[in-house]
Amino acid sequence: MPRHFNTTGPCKPNLHYMLPPTDRLPNLERVVEQQNYFVIHAPRQTGKTTAMLALAKQLMATQRYAAVMVSVEVGQPFGEDVGQAELAILEAWRRACRVRLPSELQLPVGPPAAAGGRLQSALQEWAISAPLPLVVLIDEIDSLRDAALLSILRQLRDGFPDRPEAFPQSIGLIGLRDVRDYKIAAGGSDQLNTSSPFNIKVQSLTLRDFSREEVAILYGQHTTETGQAFEEEAIDLTFELTQGQPWLVNALAKEVVEVILPDSSQTITIGHIQVAKENLIRRKDTHLDSLAERLREARVRSVLEPMMAGLDLGETRDDDRDFLVDLGLLRRDQGGGLVVANAIYREILPRVLAQGPQDSLPSISPTWLTATGILDIEALRDAFLAFWIQHGEPLLNSAAYHEIAPHLVLMAFLHRVVNGGGTLEREYAIGRDRMDLCLRYGAVTLGIELKVQRDDGRDQVARGLLQIDRYLARLNLATGWLVIFDRTRNALPIETRVRSEIRQTETGRSIEVIYA
Repeated sequence: MPRHFNTTGPCKPNLHYMLPPTDRLPNLERVVEQQNYFVIHAPRQTGKTTAMLALAKQLMATQRYAAVMVSVEVGQPFGEDVGQAELAILEAWRRACRVRLPSELQLPVGPPAAAGGRLQSALQEWAISAPLPLVVLIDEIDSLRDAALLSILRQLRDGFPDRPEAFPQSIGLIGLRDVRDYKIAAGGSDQLNTSSPFNIKVQSLTLRDFSREEVAILYGQHTTETGQAFEEEAIDLTFELTQGQPWLVNALAKEVVEVILPDSSQTITIGHIQVAKENLIRRKDTHLDSLAERLREARVRSVLEPMMAGLDLGETRDDDRDFLVDLGLLRRDQGGGLVVANAIYREILPRVLAQGPQDSLPSISPTWLTATGILDIEALRDAFLAFWIQHGEPLLNSAAYHEIAPHLVLMAFLHRVVNGGGTLEREYAIGRDRMDLCLRYGAVTLGIELKVQRDDGRDQVARGLLQIDRYLARLNLATGWLVIFDRTRNALPIETRVRSEIRQTETGRSIEVIYA
């Protein structure tokens, strides 16, 4: 059976195109040799489980360790019932060991222990009975909460001094977040806020995304096995869209080679990658849907809402910002600032948020198309003005994020415009007080700058003309729209204030300024 691109579960060398799983991690064999405990944290579906399974095999291959990856996820449903969580976890560990270890290295069935000490007792018996130093890699550690999590961490710490003769030589905790950020309700706090009760870890490590070169190597495996080539520009675009996020890299390729272009005699181009991107976003596969579900959480909204509005993040909590980085929704750029992690996430976030207004939209006749199906920009402007006067204010209440409600309603309208015949691209960044849109429909491209007039007295038209001028220069366009949403306390009635006028930028570009 030929290998394929994997988007579900750990990668297997005989089934999937894959890179060496531990190459994106530092030298963990040295950490193990030094009898250290460690934490691996990275966003979901970046290859943590695959890497840990591979690390266990590498350690076993040295014949110096008994190494295995296990999970504590089955303990999650038991919440505060520590004893039941322990029993479920230990049974899951025994099942994993039967598959992954020879009989002489498997987790033994030891004497009964009291709740709250069962894992420590089992690990002690295991380390004593094993003929080799024991290495245990514990996956999904942050799926546990409250008493169960605290108990397990404390049991690991309590057994730490007895390593390696009577406790594992090395333990790795694998999850989404670092130990200090594990959610805990005890004591009225949301997080542990300290590495204790696992302050025995030597370091916390993360799993980086693919580099551009690694994307090319991964895609090259498909070319070698099938003969189907990727143009260099298609690989460049894949990296630009994904920034090397492993699930996205695999999902784009899988969509192209299995759905869009299954004929392996044909070369994959930029156009195929673009179509694959749109398909993934429109379909909202599990990975993207799980990220979208997070947008309603207060700590996610507290960062994303001002960020998408272009405002500063001064009043947001450090932990909330770190949480979005750990989720993989945001990343820190080379200058240290926060940006959306990749172009696909940048597209899907506002699309999800605009879904409420979009579902609330009335039927709109496509008066913006000519008889031959060409987008008429002037007709589009007139249609939007009429739409905004009639439906704008009622629809603002259906938007999830109040600060960017007008942006979301406009995007919902524009999605009706491009539905099935074009694309809508977005750009936004902290502190720039704006959002940029690029509407493409056939041969027509329209650059749009969105700004909000607030009660701070700043002239958003003058600032907006400078900003739209730079944006249009990047798009190589001579004309565009500057949309000013009036959110001041004393705004005129909508039917009075909605209008448009033509203004010129300093470089001579003609801008349609729309007051909404």
